[in-house]
Amino acid sequence: MKRLGPEDFIEFDPQKAKIGQLLFYDKILSGNRNISCGTCHHHDLGGTDGLSLGIGEGGVGLGPERTAGTGGDRIKKRVPRNAPALWNLGAKEVRVLFHDGRLEISDLYGNGFDSPAEEWLPQGLESILAAQAVFPMVAQFEMAGNPKENEIAGAVHDRIDAAWPIIAKRVRIIPEYGRMFVEAFDHIDSPEQVTIVEIANAIAAFEGTEWQSYDSPFDQWLAGDTSALSDAQERGRALFFGEAGCSGCHAGPRFTDQAFRALGLPAFGPGRTRRFDPMPRDVGRMGATDDLEDAYRFRTPSLRNVALTAPYGHNGAYATLEQMVRHHSDPEAARAAWREADARLPDAPWLSAIDFVIRTDAREMDRQAAVLDIEPLRLSEDQISDVVAFLHALTGETALDRPLGRPDRVPSGLPVD
Repeated sequence: MKRLGPEDFIEFDPQKAKIGQLLFYDKILSGNRNISCGTCHHHDLGGTDGLSLGIGEGGVGLGPERTAGTGGDRIKKRVPRNAPALWNLGAKEVRVLFHDGRLEISDLYGNGFDSPAEEWLPQGLESILAAQAVFPMVAQFEMAGNPKENEIAGAVHDRIDAAWPIIAKRVRIIPEYGRMFVEAFDHIDSPEQVTIVEIANAIAAFEGTEWQSYDSPFDQWLAGDTSALSDAQERGRALFFGEAGCSGCHAGPRFTDQAFRALGLPAFGPGRTRRFDPMPRDVGRMGATDDLEDAYRFRTPSLRNVALTAPYGHNGAYATLEQMVRHHSDPEAARAAWREADARLPDAPWLSAIDFVIRTDAREMDRQAAVLDIEPLRLSEDQISDVVAFLHALTGETALDRPLGRPDRVPSGLPVD
């Protein structure tokens, strides 16, 4: 396997990354000024939120302690999918993002990307990471809020690109941000020129540099240090690249082939419903392509620092690596043994009727169970433990010591999670 190194990453500007760090934790980007990117992708939580399904706009607190809010501000719906980790997304090889791959590098719309914004995605986004950054801001249950609550949510209701100029104006009229953009971007002579494109490129510069990680024990082993792995980790490595076949999908230096597969995970949550398919189910890649062959398939995640990013699966069905590996070993048995209590879902009694209702639809459960792209291996408990030990060997030595980290304050003056 090729070693991952600095040459494998897009080169981002440090000045832009500094702006991006502040924007990443600044709630000014959200409709109701009450949530930031960092709320669901926090440094203290390995770049995720520690929940199966996120608590977005309207929630209170951070991570597993985050609550669903109260009164009129309480959440209207859980975020349908698990918050993905950010590790090594600045790599040059990254060509598709989101669990269903609805953002891809493409010339289809003349702006460099095939995305939910189609031709309305602005020109000038310098990377797929920048293109990704603009979507949570206009997602109702993530950062935008509900129609009639704020001007951003209302604009999104008209058309997706109507909200981005409003967000950009919020940012550029803050003097500190205005000065920083003028200093960092050669084509910006005054704050009035700042658009969502510069904001997204700054956030991408931060994410693309902040979450680089390639100094794990396994990297040391690749460099020739055979003592870098423990006996259990070495046995797990042999299984991973051999009998267990994990590397067939988790391939390459980032441990992902960026393809889509059905794992048959336990179903729950509101689902990522489609316009003409309001069932609380998640059809995965099919939701982006409308191709029946893509039903219930999801993007293979990278395994770098995977031990830091629980829970696991597109819906966070499993709280531990042991459970996730056991599912890969015997999906049918693991799915049968799964219980609702296994999901990390902050209490929201007004949503309880929908949280697990899809599991009562026998026909839908049969459809999901019928699509499976992994062969049962029925690994022994010792083999499962060894594979898990190897996965821990993919944790970077400096993974919890990031270059910039969480800022103590942000220019808007809003609180920092």
